[in-house]
Amino acid sequence: MKATRTLAAAVVAVSAVLAGCASNSPSYSNNGYNSGYNNTASMGYGTIESIQVTQAENRTSGGGAVAGALIGALAGNQVGSGSGRTAATVAGGVAGAAIGNNVERNRNAGNGQEMYQVNVRMDNGEYRTVVQDSVYDLRVGNRVRLVDGRVYRY
Repeated sequence: MKATRTLAAAVVAVSAVLAGCASNSPSYSNNGYNSGYNNTASMGYGTIESIQVTQAENRTSGGGAVAGALIGALAGNQVGSGSGRTAATVAGGVAGAAIGNNVERNRNAGNGQEMYQVNVRMDNGEYRTVVQDSVYDLRVGNRVRLVDGRVYRY
């Protein structure tokens, strides 16, 4: 009976942790700029140098690993007695963490939407890279303007 209550409490705790870690936002910046590039100007004019298809990054929050470790350790604690129980608890925690992380990664794999990396040579000679979800009517060589992190045909 005590093990059932402990397991129920762990499931509730894990659910609360995962709910706090959940995020539906993609890993790219909301303003469209790739985080490694200069994005100080909100508007400018230039010419498209290249367009490349890319995928949004698929990262894990760590919530799956934590949840898996807790559940694995709980399951391992139910096996054996004495030092065997301790070893089973540790092994269950490690295996659970690995499995939980893989489950989270696989769950998020379908969310990796196709993105477009647009490289623009600005009129002032500067280069900008913008990552956006569509390139509708944009082609290499087009004159464009950058407004709030998006590329528009000029």
